[in-house]
Amino acid sequence: MQFAEFAARATEIEAEPADLETVALVADLFADAGDDLPVLARFVQGRVFPAYSERKLDVGPRLCREAVARAAGPNVDADDVEDRLAETGDIGGVAASYDVGGQRGLGAFTDGDDDALSVREVYDELAGLAAAAGSGSEDEKVATLFGLLTRCETDAEARYLARLVLGEMRIGVGEGAVRDAVAEAFDVPIEAVARALQVSNDYGLVAATARERGVDGLADIHLEIGRPVKAMLAQAGSVADALDSWRAAAVEVKFDGARVQLHHDPAGETRVFSRNMEDVTAALPEVVEFADAHLDTAAILDGEVVAVDEAGAPLPFQEVLRRFRRKHDVERMREEVRVELRAFDCLHAAGDDLLDDPLLARHETLADLLDDTDAVSELIVSDDPEEIEAFEARALAAGHEGVMLKDPESAYTPGKRGKQWLKRKPDVETLDLVVTGAEWGEGRRAETLGTFLLSARTGDGYATIGKVATGLDDEELADLDDRLAPHVRDEDGQTVDIEPAVVLEVGYEEIQRSPTYSSGYALRFPRFLAVRDDKDPADADTLARVERLAEKQS
Repeated sequence: MQFAEFAARATEIEAEPADLETVALVADLFADAGDDLPVLARFVQGRVFPAYSERKLDVGPRLCREAVARAAGPNVDADDVEDRLAETGDIGGVAASYDVGGQRGLGAFTDGDDDALSVREVYDELAGLAAAAGSGSEDEKVATLFGLLTRCETDAEARYLARLVLGEMRIGVGEGAVRDAVAEAFDVPIEAVARALQVSNDYGLVAATARERGVDGLADIHLEIGRPVKAMLAQAGSVADALDSWRAAAVEVKFDGARVQLHHDPAGETRVFSRNMEDVTAALPEVVEFADAHLDTAAILDGEVVAVDEAGAPLPFQEVLRRFRRKHDVERMREEVRVELRAFDCLHAAGDDLLDDPLLARHETLADLLDDTDAVSELIVSDDPEEIEAFEARALAAGHEGVMLKDPESAYTPGKRGKQWLKRKPDVETLDLVVTGAEWGEGRRAETLGTFLLSARTGDGYATIGKVATGLDDEELADLDDRLAPHVRDEDGQTVDIEPAVVLEVGYEEIQRSPTYSSGYALRFPRFLAVRDDKDPADADTLARVERLAEKQS
């Protein structure tokens, strides 16, 4: 398929306000996709690669602005692009507003059909861009994007190419719409598509399988060692909620660690993935060593990595995060921060997927796999609130975060946040908030960002709730400055506008009503606790949760 046709279809989809009609348009696109179906199933969501893939474009707003400016012509620079972006808020609209195809040079005099971009060419070029690394890679990426933009023969092509590069298609197509469109396009049950997506996390694979092999082919898609899936999630709840819903509750320790998914292949390798499905194997060698020493069959385990002291007592969550981003000096950091695995679920063992097995059966398998270790999370089943509270008291006394309450009969549903798992925390709360702005520091910190504007998620964006400037030492400030630099959208004097990309864990004394911030609330005495490497902005706390916490205070 020509990229111009995809862009025309995307324009039609974006203009459609109704959900059912949007799904129908996406289904029509998939039906006409030919060999490009796997790619298009991702492109419509603003993805180039499957969600689990290690390949990333690593192109931030700055590089994209530079490429658009270069494609727009010699009289346009990145500042001009930034000015237009500040007015529209849409890099795709800015790219479409320039005659980027006019910079093709000699290519403009070739046969249009010969020079027209195809979907496959766009994918191949972006895949090559993702492989660029090291010195000169930024220039290479800008050059690649420039070359693609100058081959755009329509405004729509430029619009959706620029958006795709930044992962924000803005056409109203999410995972659910793609799931439903695959089912409609190829006449297979939505449930079969949903299950295949849960175990593969690959919309391209599932779409192509549904078309070529139907429901039987979808049923043949299973978990694979080395291909992570989304973690099952919990929602807040009480002991009363649990016991009202189930005959009894499975109660486990809630660890103050970082969620991991461990994939062990005794004939191959052990890999460890974060909650965001990023490969963190190299940063956690002792977890790999543990798995290699104690697992003698292929397995996929869900659990947390916790930092512990010399006596094995848990250390604060911030200590774990010191290990997660570590790419260099891993052995030195290993001496400083000792981490251990605490496994609480088993998704796959000895060639069998266990997602549909009851929780207690999965935990029994987990215990059998690791029967000679202390790595298996303790679990009790009880219908007695006092027994559950006593278990929680022991967990808190041991330095853990609290307890989890789970339906003993629950299946494992990747990526779902349902009522089968409830997280019960002590009354002291923290918030995971997105950095959406900053201010330059003062004095000796004048060269780094020093104050950070925090926002909670809303249904269609983010609402500001306060600023944090305390709790950060010089090293943490420098690290945070490096993280945020690629995401700076605009500067105005001391104030910096930042695209939502980095999540901070913030402690506070109280949530107050306030007209100062767009959320209508403000945090009293906010304090930086940690950068949540394990969370994307989409995982940050919502304004609805802020409202619930504020109401609970009163």
